[in-house]
Amino acid sequence: MKDYHEKLTKKLLEKNTQISYEQALTWVELLWEDFESTYAKAGHEYAGKEMTFRVVNNWINRYGEKFHEFVAQNPKYRHLLRNSDSLH
Repeated sequence: MKDYHEKLTKKLLEKNTQISYEQALTWVELLWEDFESTYAKAGHEYAGKEMTFRVVNNWINRYGEKFHEFVAQNPKYRHLLRNSDSLH
């Protein structure tokens, strides 16, 4: 799974230059866990790491360049994504 996270982190950093590596990795981990837990709560059978990778990759492609704006609009998540003063 580490390889998947690393690929997604690099992809996110390509899409969003406003965040650090650590923040990108945190985003990937949060999105990964959120998808898998939501999918399971909906009663779906586990579809594997490849499916989760595709979904998170799609989210990064669509929304990755704006992830830093989410924190500005949702301060309750700031502590999860703060590791430097690079967040605006």
